[in-house]
Amino acid sequence: MSEIKVIQGEIFTDHRGQISSLNAFCFDGVQRFYFIHHTDKQIVRGWHGHRFEKKWFYCVKGSFMLAFVKPDNWENPSKELAVEIFHLADAESKIICVPEGYANCLKAGAEDSILLVLSGKTLPEAYSDSWRYDSNLWVDWSKY
Repeated sequence: MSEIKVIQGEIFTDHRGQISSLNAFCFDGVQRFYFIHHTDKQIVRGWHGHRFEKKWFYCVKGSFMLAFVKPDNWENPSKELAVEIFHLADAESKIICVPEGYANCLKAGAEDSILLVLSGKTLPEAYSDSWRYDSNLWVDWSKY
């Protein structure tokens, strides 16, 4: 069973506009956040992992495909790891909660997409626990 959780939010629309919310999401453990702007949907970002850092992903604009693996060996991970793929879009309000010990890779589904990423570690802590792998190691992105 996956350790990755999806929290479904809400979208309220009326004559005044729209409110997107995540009323079931708690910010406990969040140390910082940043935005990833993808102007080109052909660009693949990743694989990037952290043994001790939690991450949360929320699509602010456009759409993204996100892939996650749990490396079995951080120095030399198996090429046969199971990949979990999720889609996020601004038309739905949901956040993907990824526990420690995962690597992620992402690709925008639309030009000018924006992804909000929340992190459970400070920047110096994240730098000291940063693992990078080739973007095609576990997913053939040419299919997406």
